[in-house]
Amino acid sequence: MKRWATGLLILATVVFLVTRWLEPQYPWLAIVRATAEAAMIGGLADWFAVTALFRHPMGIPIPHTAIIPRRKDRVGVTLGAFVQKNFLNRDVIVAKLHTLNAAERAAKWMVEPENARTIARQIARALSATANVVRDEDVEEAITKTAVARIRATQAAPLIGRFLAVLTADNRHQGLLDDAIRLTAKFLSENQDLIRERVENESPWWIPGAVDDRIARKIVTGLERTMQAVHEDPNHPLRARFDDALDTFIVKLQASPEVIIKAEQIKEDVLNAEAVRGFSAAMWADAKASIARYAEDPDGFKPESIQRGLTAFGEAIQRDKELMEKVDAWLIEGVVAVVERYQGEVGELIASTVKRWDPDATSRRIELAIGRDLQFIRINGTLVGGLAGMMLYLLQRVF
Repeated sequence: MKRWATGLLILATVVFLVTRWLEPQYPWLAIVRATAEAAMIGGLADWFAVTALFRHPMGIPIPHTAIIPRRKDRVGVTLGAFVQKNFLNRDVIVAKLHTLNAAERAAKWMVEPENARTIARQIARALSATANVVRDEDVEEAITKTAVARIRATQAAPLIGRFLAVLTADNRHQGLLDDAIRLTAKFLSENQDLIRERVENESPWWIPGAVDDRIARKIVTGLERTMQAVHEDPNHPLRARFDDALDTFIVKLQASPEVIIKAEQIKEDVLNAEAVRGFSAAMWADAKASIARYAEDPDGFKPESIQRGLTAFGEAIQRDKELMEKVDAWLIEGVVAVVERYQGEVGELIASTVKRWDPDATSRRIELAIGRDLQFIRINGTLVGGLAGMMLYLLQRVF
């Protein structure tokens, strides 16, 4: 394109010289000469303007030329600020991410078996690599702090109370009572000798053994009849008393300060037990052993559970539009948070990168990036200058 633009300028110069030489012999060539003369002026002016942006014309240090090499650092700062302000702002990113439907695309990609398998293997490899570099003490401490802190922050009694309230809804606890009755009846039937021995040990020495046997049978028979009656009668008074006692206990668990404090004391005793303190170490040891087995035989690792989880999650997103919208919102917020955190660094990166560039190389890069349009400026300047010269000559002749 430079050759085309320069060639057009040379052509205008040649036409001007030829017509200027032949004009006395052929006066009608005056309009051609005027057109060529103006084309030369326009082409030279635009050549100077384009060249002055990138270098000194003909190497002459004319003031206000070679603008880009001299202002390179300012261009980098301006470009960085422009990108930061106009491309990395929240509104632009959110609007763009909304059009991508990232959650839907990710879900469709994730449910493909091969893709889910690839993700699962990458996760497994990453876990294996991480396990080899982290310190056991750090992981154990993190597990302990996380688990114990969460348990300590949650009151045990109200939580148990809510669990029991759910358990007793629709009289589901009566089924548990029936199971308890059957187990107790079975225990009595299988342990009559133990009950007989206990009665004999507790009775005075002077009571005959036959009386002890009769008392033991009475106890077992009475208990069996009572449990049979409770089991067969849904409205048995013992069931009502069981309901009342359970309801009272649930209320105390959720509202009684004394019960709540006692439950917290029990929870602290459990948390401070030696077995609990070693829980995190044992859990990490088991996990690390599993990861080590995979590291020793990666080809034998079958991450079907991770793969199934990924596939199920992708299918759930596709079925549930509300979940898809939530995942989209999470993704958008995550991306926006990262961009807002580092958008200043992006602007500084652009500015510092441009600052390190060589001035001449920068000029060449920008000139090549703009490309053919720069030379079209020169071509258009030559053509428009020629047309303007022709119009001015005609106006001069008319008036």
